[in-house]
Amino acid sequence: MRVLVVEDYGPIRGAVVTALRDEGWTVELAADGTTAHQFFKDDQVFDLVVLDLMIPGIDGLTLLTALRSEGVDSHILVLTARDEVESRVNALNAGADDYLTKPFAMEELVARARALLRRHYAKKSPVLSVGPVSVTISDHRVTVKDEVVDLTAREYALLEYFMFRAGEIVSREELHSNLYGDSGASASSNVVDVYVGYLRKKLEAGGVPRILHTRRGQGYILEFRDEAGGAGAE
Repeated sequence: MRVLVVEDYGPIRGAVVTALRDEGWTVELAADGTTAHQFFKDDQVFDLVVLDLMIPGIDGLTLLTALRSEGVDSHILVLTARDEVESRVNALNAGADDYLTKPFAMEELVARARALLRRHYAKKSPVLSVGPVSVTISDHRVTVKDEVVDLTAREYALLEYFMFRAGEIVSREELHSNLYGDSGASASSNVVDVYVGYLRKKLEAGGVPRILHTRRGQGYILEFRDEAGGAGAE
């Protein structure tokens, strides 16, 4: 699952990102409405948007209205300090799928996010595949040559991010941000390398050819190379 968190207050943004990544979801960040809108202008697709209404740049309600008018069908969970009925009604009328008033329990936010994502995939089960590796987004099921592979939440989050970026070089900095967000964890590349190593070991069990390759000085790329030496992604 891909989630966009739009929140300008660092402590809340960091806590939300950490909680969602602990679910194994790929999370992108935006601290203002203009940056958030640019993600969609760049044709990026998200299953869920967690959107604070009181943000700099384009405010949350204006952004919400714009996204719906542009045909964006991501589920949108609105966060706000406002608790007036009118604010909730305006957000829902503008296209929000759910509404959570600050302060909130992180467990409730995660539960509401899960419920929205279940609704989104109730009638479909999207699968990402690269070579022999397949990921079923709806239930985090990972298979290699049709054999189920058990991954930890962080390993799954890393693999899903690579699957969405298949064929692209991804830097260690991007991978670290995807794993840890604003949690304050050390940004040393060794942390990323360790998790990539764990993931490789599980994906390559049983003699499966390597699909997660190192690009020295640049990062990593998820790429399937067939027996003829070519590369391809399904």
